[in-house]
Order: sequence, then structure tokens, then C-alpha cells
Amino acid sequence: MFDSGIGGLSIARCVAQNLPNEQLIYVADSGFAPYGDKSHKDIIARADFVANFLIKQGVKAIVVACNTATVVAIEELRAKYTLPIIGVEPAIKPAAKQSKAKSVGIMVTQATAKNDRFLRLVESYKQDAQVHIQPCPGLVQQIEQGDHESDTCQALLDSFIAPLVDKQIDTLVLGCTHYPLIEQQIKAHLPAGIELLETAQPVTNELIRRLTLNNLLAQSDLEIQGLTAAQGYQVYSSALTQAQQQVIQTFWPSKLSFHQLSR
Repeated sequence: MFDSGIGGLSIARCVAQNLPNEQLIYVADSGFAPYGDKSHKDIIARADFVANFLIKQGVKAIVVACNTATVVAIEELRAKYTLPIIGVEPAIKPAAKQSKAKSVGIMVTQATAKNDRFLRLVESYKQDAQVHIQPCPGLVQQIEQGDHESDTCQALLDSFIAPLVDKQIDTLVLGCTHYPLIEQQIKAHLPAGIELLETAQPVTNELIRRLTLNNLLAQSDLEIQGLTAAQGYQVYSSALTQAQQQVIQTFWPSKLSFHQLSR
């Protein structure tokens, strides 16, 4: 699975919990993060580069654990490669369904906010609810740097969330995989009664469905395969540093194996 940085760890953690028998390779394309600030052409090129790298590692499925890469590049990836490719879509449909106030907020990157495919999803799934799209420039960078508890990050969160609260939302969709990593910080800026929705479990369920359909589920656990947890869970980064390793480990419950991804 891959993301422009560490955000997809929110998906990877859920996959690891639900599929403990599987080996996971996670790519943080941090040398080109954030994708939200890149052109569609550049995002598609990077998604293709990373997907090709993962296929060379012998993976049996790819999770595009990035909302921006999903809305911009997943159609191109599926047209080019034959293995199962699972994307991430914001939980607009369940949010609209459960919202009693019929007012839903969604926090996204700038690229996602302007993407035609995403805007079509909103129109298709919003039903009779009002969906208020909030771009969040700079927030991904704060999380990538491990500065999610800084005053700067708190000020950003306040500037993004306050306009949504003013819209009387009762449901907030986290439309970037980075954002669930700071769920507690986001909740601190929300009044009581606003429910958060993210997509880690639905994505994991779809991965399980596709692996089962193709008879690809692992039949033995990592210990039987003779692998340590670090060998079973590998992280590649296109901008690997000691600081990044430390940030990643704060979001992962066990030891990981880190590698530099050639760009």
C-alpha cells in the first residue's frame, strides 16, 4: 500500500489488525509529498512509479491508501495493471445517510477539493444533505513532521474546523488518510455531538473481499512463515530520515523494518 507520506498508516494499521497473516509493504512517497499540491500529471506519474515498484516486490494486491491519489490516479492504475487495486473514498454516503441535521463537513486536501471525480462522488452520494467541503492546506505537512500537537497545527485545525461548525454540521468526514492519525486533536476542536467518519475499516473490508474472491488470502501466520514482525511489516520511503522513522513509529504499535525507496 502507498500514500504520499505517512497518512496511509491509518489504513495499514487496520489492515494489520484484520489480516495478521499477511505481510505488508508500505510506501511513503515523502520525497514528493504532499500530493495535494501537485498537478494531476505528477500525481499519476508518482502513483504509477510506486505501483510498479510494489509489483516488482511480488505483491498480490495494492491499496492506494491516499485519497488524493485515489481520485486522481486509480483509474489509470486499474487500466494498466491486472492485480486487485483498492482505493480510498471519503465516507460521504454513510455520512449523508446518518446526518440528522442534513449538514455534513468533509476535510480534504486542496487537490481532492478541486478534483472532478471527487465532486461527482459528492453529488452522487449526498442525497438530501448539504456537504461542506473544507480544503486543509498545510495540515498534511504538520502531520508528516510530527508537529500535530504544535500551536501551529492547532491554529490550522481551528481555522479549518470553525467554518464547518458554523454550518451546523453534525457529521465530519475525514477525507484524507493523514487526518485519522490526529483524530484526538481534531475532536478537541469539535463541539460535543459531532461524529467523525473515516474509511480504514471499509477499505480493509474491500481488501479482504477482493483477496478472498481471488483465492489470495494467506493461510499461515508470520511466525509459521519464519518472519519477525519487522520483516512482515516493511516501510519504504522516498525521503527516509531518522526523524521520519521516529514519527512513523509513534503511529505504529510494533517494530518496523525501514528502507530507502529509490526515486
